[in-house]
Amino acid sequence: MPDRTKSSDISPRAWRVLAVSTLAFTACFMVWMMFGVIGIPLQKQLGLNATEFGLLTAMPVLSGSLVRVPLGIWTDRYGGRIVMMLVMVFTVPAVWLIAYATQFWQLLVIGLFVGLAGGSFSVGTPYVARWFPPNRQGMAMGVYGAGNSGSAVNKFLAPSLIVLGGWTLVPQVYAAILLGTAALFWLFSAHDPRHLVTGDVKFSEQLKALKDPRVLKYCQYYSIVFGGYVALALWMVQYYVGEYGLDIRVAALLAACFSLPGGVLRAIGGALSDKYGAHRITWWVLWVSWICLFLLSYPQADLIIATASGPKTVHIGINVYVFTGLLAILGVAFAFGKASVFKYISDDYPGNIGAISGIVGLAGGLGGFVLPIMFGILQDLTGIRSSAFMLLYGVVWVSLIWMYRTEVRSTDVIGGPAANAASRKG
Repeated sequence: MPDRTKSSDISPRAWRVLAVSTLAFTACFMVWMMFGVIGIPLQKQLGLNATEFGLLTAMPVLSGSLVRVPLGIWTDRYGGRIVMMLVMVFTVPAVWLIAYATQFWQLLVIGLFVGLAGGSFSVGTPYVARWFPPNRQGMAMGVYGAGNSGSAVNKFLAPSLIVLGGWTLVPQVYAAILLGTAALFWLFSAHDPRHLVTGDVKFSEQLKALKDPRVLKYCQYYSIVFGGYVALALWMVQYYVGEYGLDIRVAALLAACFSLPGGVLRAIGGALSDKYGAHRITWWVLWVSWICLFLLSYPQADLIIATASGPKTVHIGINVYVFTGLLAILGVAFAFGKASVFKYISDDYPGNIGAISGIVGLAGGLGGFVLPIMFGILQDLTGIRSSAFMLLYGVVWVSLIWMYRTEVRSTDVIGGPAANAASRKG
């Protein structure tokens, strides 16, 4: 018989762990995305081009991605409470030091240490999941993943702090917030020895999971729904400033229309994945993303038409309102997709969630590292800002083709039992 555990049957301690873990992840994600806003005044101060700006914003993403696999393994072995606490405490000094950096290379080096905050995702995901029964784990991981909304918090808070006291005030305030959140997390979280994975499993043995075609496929999916989310969250404030000439506060507010639903609605995506299955949600997420990115890719252009009365120029392009609307829809799709990919993991690897989520999270994080740099390179080479969306459009095509060949083609009913069985075979 399927497990029909109700919300009322779950212990209050489980809900408390979920709430305080989500708060901790929100603070960590806010810190992780900090350069997406303070990078704008830094770009002017240091005279950075688009590629250098992309590298600056991507450095925390790189280190935060690389530590995800070991952090996931340590969470399985030692428990999420102690690992999460250490992640936050060790990140605080690096965040504080940003305020005293004066050169580009100093910001890059410190950014690598700040990136530790991004590794918190692969700590909290297995930590909260094991407090809940299998039929509620998608919801739990979705709620925890809603901490991605820390990106939106950053866009609301950082511009105001910049106006109030300059960009150096932002890392100082963020360091204090992260330290206070760490204290709250330790007071209200809990540890259950039954959640630990026993046995001495080596790091190299965990990486053998990469030979599993299902894991590679989930890495590809996550590289767009999470990697694309991170990259756009870092890129969109300066995109609005450059493309539409907006003030940094207005630009950050509009960019939050993507970041906020892309984080908060992940919880709904988790619940929908529990109900309808990971395959069906992911399939429609990819199609919606494909359509939005196709429209966002079209650059501002002037078309000269030869008419009977002479040439006439017609401007073709997306105005700021349509652009923001499409970006918000894309954020919702990415939110659902982030949750559905991890529902695949909890279904297929219930005894190894930490290591597998770390590997998939690593792939997503590396996508978030590589994409902003490629956005900058493409912009410097072509001068077209919307080339960022053209690149993401191609990545989504790869995921759609892969899913069709391995999951959809074997069944006539999207998301039916045959499709779910096919998805487990990779």
